[in-house]
Amino acid sequence: MIGIKSIASYVPAAGLDNYAQGAKFGKDEDFILGKIGSAFLPRKAPEQETSDLCVEAVNTLFANNPTLHRDAIDALIVVTQNGDAEGLPHTAAIVQHKLGLTTTVAAFDISLGCSGYVYGLYALKGFMEAAGLKNGLLVTADPYSKIVDPEDRNTTMLFGDAATATWMGEDAVWQLGKSMFGTDGAGAEHLKVNDGVFYMNGRQVFNFALLKVPQHLAALLEASGLSADDIDAYCIHQGSAAIVDAVARRFEEDKPEKFVKDMVETGNTVSSSIALLLEKHLMDSSWKRVAISGFGVGLSWGSAILYRE
Repeated sequence: MIGIKSIASYVPAAGLDNYAQGAKFGKDEDFILGKIGSAFLPRKAPEQETSDLCVEAVNTLFANNPTLHRDAIDALIVVTQNGDAEGLPHTAAIVQHKLGLTTTVAAFDISLGCSGYVYGLYALKGFMEAAGLKNGLLVTADPYSKIVDPEDRNTTMLFGDAATATWMGEDAVWQLGKSMFGTDGAGAEHLKVNDGVFYMNGRQVFNFALLKVPQHLAALLEASGLSADDIDAYCIHQGSAAIVDAVARRFEEDKPEKFVKDMVETGNTVSSSIALLLEKHLMDSSWKRVAISGFGVGLSWGSAILYRE
C-alpha cells in the first residue's frame, strides 16, 4: 500500500520578529507566546515565488533520500492557494519543470488551505493506487506574506512562509488509516481575500475550530474503533497557540500534552503546518498511531489516523 516514506521542508531563514510586531500593536510577551504562539515568522525573499519554495523543499527531500531519483517520480501534487504570479498555469507544472522531472509525471494543484495536507495525502494515495504509480510527491507551500496586510493586527502576527515535501510510495513505515472530511461554504466569508488582501474573522475561526475539531476527532476515533488511549499523539493544524491549547483541553482533558504544539519559529504556515510537525516529531519517533487534523479556509476540515506498519 501507498504510505508516507519521508518528509522534508524549507523554512526561510529571514523573517519578522514577532516581539517587534507585538510592540507595534501594544501586545506583550504573554500574548505573543500564549495566544499567538510564535516569536518569529519566516518570510520568503521578494524574488522568491511559491514554486521556488516548493523546489527547495523537494530538493532537500532528494538530498535526504539518495535512493529516490527524479526520474522515478510518477505524480506531483502541490497544495496552495497562493501560486506563482496570477495562479495560471498551475504551480505544479512550474515545479515539475524547475525540478527537471520527466514529462510523463502527473502534476496538478489542490486549492485548499489549512486542511490541504490531509486532503492531499488521500488524494495522492488514491490517485497513485488507481493508476498503478510507484512514487509520488505531495508538496505544500502557501506563502501568506503575499496577501497579508502588515498593518492588520489580526493576521500579520500569525502567518509564516514555509514549504514541505512528502514522499509517498510502497513499503512505507507510516500508513494512512481511516479518514473523515467536511466542508461548510456558509463560513466562506470568515477567511477570504478581497482585492488581493487577506481577511480573517478571528473570533469566528476560533469558535469553528473549538467546536468542530474535537467533535471530528471523536467521530474519527469511533469510526476507527479506537479510544483516545490508543492514540500516541495528535498533530493538528497550528493555527495559533490559543487554538491548539483550546482544542486539546476540550478533547483530551486528562492528557492535553498529547497535542503537539510547535510553532514558535514558524507561525501558522497554512497547509504546511501538519507536515512540519510530522517531519520533526513523527518520522523518528516510537509512536505507533497518530491522529492528524487540518481545518480552516473554506470552511474546510479533514482528520485522519496514521499508523506504523
